[in-house]
Amino acid sequence: MQDEEIALKLTAHDHEIKSLKHRMSDQEEQNKVIQELVLSVRELALNMKNMMEEQRNQGTRLEKLENEPAERWNSAKKTAFTAIVSTLSGGLAVGLIMLIAQYVR
Repeated sequence: MQDEEIALKLTAHDHEIKSLKHRMSDQEEQNKVIQELVLSVRELALNMKNMMEEQRNQGTRLEKLENEPAERWNSAKKTAFTAIVSTLSGGLAVGLIMLIAQYVR
């Protein structure tokens, strides 16, 4: 090989190395962008998980709030029924006592 051929090959190699360095720089930039995207997706997934947990908790609280009027109504019905039965039982007891008292005299 002559000096000119060696010089041409070295120049070609230098050009190829510069091209590869440029491509590598582009690849590194793309890698950074992809890594940032991965981190963003991870953060989004964590936020979604937290939101789902909060939504589940809100569903439980909402169910309790929806059931409260029914529980109050049932309690009111039980109280009214107990009051009526107690009144009737008390009246019946007083009536029996008065009947027994009339025959005892």
